[in-house]
Formats: sequence, C-alpha cells, structure tokens
Amino acid sequence: MDRGTVGSAQSGRLLVEVREEGSSAVVTPAGELDHHTADLLREPLEDCLAKGFKRLVIDCARLEFCDSTGLNVLLGARLRAEAAGGGVTLAGMQPVVARVFEITGADAVFTVHDTLEAALADESG
Repeated sequence: MDRGTVGSAQSGRLLVEVREEGSSAVVTPAGELDHHTADLLREPLEDCLAKGFKRLVIDCARLEFCDSTGLNVLLGARLRAEAAGGGVTLAGMQPVVARVFEITGADAVFTVHDTLEAALADESG
C-alpha cells in the first residue's frame, strides 16, 4: 500500500482504494460498480464517515460502469456525509458514467469536478 492509504477492497470487477488527503478521504473505485459490487464501495465509504471524515472525494477516473445500485450507494453516502456537516464530491467521471448521472439528474445534487486535483482544491465541496 502506498503511504497514506487507509485501505482497499477487491472482488474481481471492482477495486476500491481509500487514502487520506488533508482533511478529505479520497475513495477511488476502479472497474464496474453495480448490484454485485456495490457493497465493495459502500463499506469503505461508511468506514470513512465512521472514522470522522466529513468530506469524501470520489475519484471516478477509473470507474468504467455505474448502474442504479452504484448510484444509490453514492447518494446514500452523500446524505450521511451532509448529515455530519460534510459532503461528497465526484471527480474525473468517464463519459459513460457521467451519462448515468445526467439521465437521472444526480449530477445536480453532487459537486462534480473534471479532475481529482480540482476537487481537492475546492474546499467548498
């Protein structure tokens, strides 16, 4: 694990890495986020919030697919983070993933940045 890595989970189609970046937890899912892999993302997100991280930055650059179950995991994390006085910011979405957010209107409830660097620089998220 790289320095600063909090943990990771893997199951074939989805790898989730978590690291601390300042006061934020950066969560990087890689692969396919769907009904079969959603818990692999849900659990690290819940762990980050339980550890006191109020701001979660989801680096979506390596996320290849996201269905409604995956979207619901992210929406649930956003609600819990906001209840704790924080939030969830998304970064680097691939067009196929961004399309799911556009179609459902979920892009209107998240702060979305083109890059991870821009998301981390935006302290309002």
